[in-house]
Amino acid sequence: MTAKMKRRAFITLIGGAAAAWRLAARAQQRSLPVIGFLASGSPPSEGGSDHNLAAFRTGVEEAGFVEGKDVIIDYKWARGQFDRLPTLASELVARPVNVIFAFGTPIPARAAKAATSAIPIVFAYAGDPVADGLVASLNRPGGNVTGATFITAALAPKRLELLRELVPNVDTVGVLVNPKNELADTQLKDMNAASRSLGQPMHIAYASSENEFEAAFSALARQGVRALLLGTDTIFF
Repeated sequence: MTAKMKRRAFITLIGGAAAAWRLAARAQQRSLPVIGFLASGSPPSEGGSDHNLAAFRTGVEEAGFVEGKDVIIDYKWARGQFDRLPTLASELVARPVNVIFAFGTPIPARAAKAATSAIPIVFAYAGDPVADGLVASLNRPGGNVTGATFITAALAPKRLELLRELVPNVDTVGVLVNPKNELADTQLKDMNAASRSLGQPMHIAYASSENEFEAAFSALARQGVRALLLGTDTIFF
């Protein structure tokens, strides 16, 4: 075999090995478990909460998984457009993913639950998962849905008391609520009950997107509001 033929054979061998390596890498990539991340808010690059995403990634790492090496995470952000969540959830199910993490409000978890009864769903939000129709009970969730929640409704009087301690001479307290959030009615009911029990006048303002913040704060300012309570919603954080 001539030197020229040897070079051609060597190049062919290297090229074949590289192609085989790429195929093996793709096969390995496909075989990695996939976590579906379904959120009602926006990614940090678009003004969403960075600490919540960082906490999620820290939890994945503490469980022994390195993103891109041991597990793939498919991020789906509704960007405050709740009507997009069913489609995003269906995309995760069609991929398919091994588990869905639903974050922000009960709506992502509800969309995921409607999309699949087989893929495990883990939620994290502030609310009552029983009242929101996600689980049968707190101690026996049943089905394919479970998660963690901090129910803040009972804390409404405490939040108002703390605000009054911080601003003792406040006349009117403002409350900012997203009317499109399914928890809005419950939040307002709890806040109004706390307002009556403490004799504290309150003024309600609404905002369902960042574009509505200026008008909401202008309305609060006209009412002489000097202290503000935020409703539970990802767009406020």
